[in-house]
Amino acid sequence: MSGYRDSQCGGVRSTIRLALPDWAAKNRLNTALAALMAASLACPAAASPCATDAMLVFDGSASMSEIGFDIQDATRIEDARIALARALPDVERVRRIGLFTYGPGGADACSGLTLNFPPMARAADRVTAEIEALRPDGLTPLAAAVEAAANQLDYRNRAAIVVLVTDGNETCGGRPCALSDRLAAQAADLTVHVIGFKAQGDFFSWDNPEQTFGEDTVAKCLSDRTGGLFVSTDTVDELTAALRKTLGCALIGHLAAPGRNPA
Repeated sequence: MSGYRDSQCGGVRSTIRLALPDWAAKNRLNTALAALMAASLACPAAASPCATDAMLVFDGSASMSEIGFDIQDATRIEDARIALARALPDVERVRRIGLFTYGPGGADACSGLTLNFPPMARAADRVTAEIEALRPDGLTPLAAAVEAAANQLDYRNRAAIVVLVTDGNETCGGRPCALSDRLAAQAADLTVHVIGFKAQGDFFSWDNPEQTFGEDTVAKCLSDRTGGLFVSTDTVDELTAALRKTLGCALIGHLAAPGRNPA
């Protein structure tokens, strides 16, 4: 077996080359990996940090306060708060995260675009506090929100990740598919992941010009055309897993090319 396993702790990178054909060598490998794991646990905040900052773009539109067909169900925003509280403590150890919300706070239904804070270390408490205080309102200018988040990350000049959490479609006349083409053409290295949370297509909306009948939310263009993931979720557990997958990064346990940091 051959490959590389990288870890970084306190600014020091360790690389173990796996090229061990006999049992004695495998025993040495196990000893070395155990030492490496112990070192990473000794300073988890510095172990294999993700190299790329991320912006979480969160849907705060009025529909997030709606419930499903069962009146005993929690609202979407209540479920999303639970998922964020579960996922972010794991993610904050390895990635700097910022928050951008859209929906409430604008002069009209489509102008509520808020940079809550730029990427920072240990952002879990800050994100959960901001979303706890958010009161859903307004429509869904998701194209404008994603573009603003990408600009905040200086996406033309540096690697960047945007994770959009939305329960629906563009409802303010934006064109996510056209935006995704422009972002992909101008970006140094931009990935947009889209998490649809109880999202449904709105095929007859005049203010969602790119929606195609029978397709997923038009926001899927953003992930498809920037190399990101589109994850459809309906439960708290699914949303939690999707947040961990899109905001997290590969740690010990995955083989990586020598000298390359995880994104």
